[in-house]
Amino acid sequence: MAESTMRIGEVAERTELSFRTLRHYDEIGLVTPSERTDGGFRLYTEGDVARILLIRRMKPLGFTLDEMRELLDVVDAIAGDADDPQLRARLDGVRAEAAARREKLSRQVEMADEFLDQLERI
Repeated sequence: MAESTMRIGEVAERTELSFRTLRHYDEIGLVTPSERTDGGFRLYTEGDVARILLIRRMKPLGFTLDEMRELLDVVDAIAGDADDPQLRARLDGVRAEAAARREKLSRQVEMADEFLDQLERI
């Protein structure tokens, strides 16, 4: 049985990304839709959406498109060889970097909250 697919509009709605962003990801090879219609319309699978959501979750942490591509390459490689220690080390590196960036973002939110509190007292 063939995997069900969805068009770009549904993917945009589910991922909260614009058509333009999804098309850009396809053009640069970051996330290529699994299929296309005879008319050239992009068709995405649940796996494609999962990849897009992974990318979307990296965006607020300031990861570059190249860093996103590197992570996707690692994820794909781990799917083929889950026990490869080098791949696991690369994934651990991304995880540590994400944690550090999240901590920085958390501190920035705390400072923003303090600023808003100060404004309330004026």
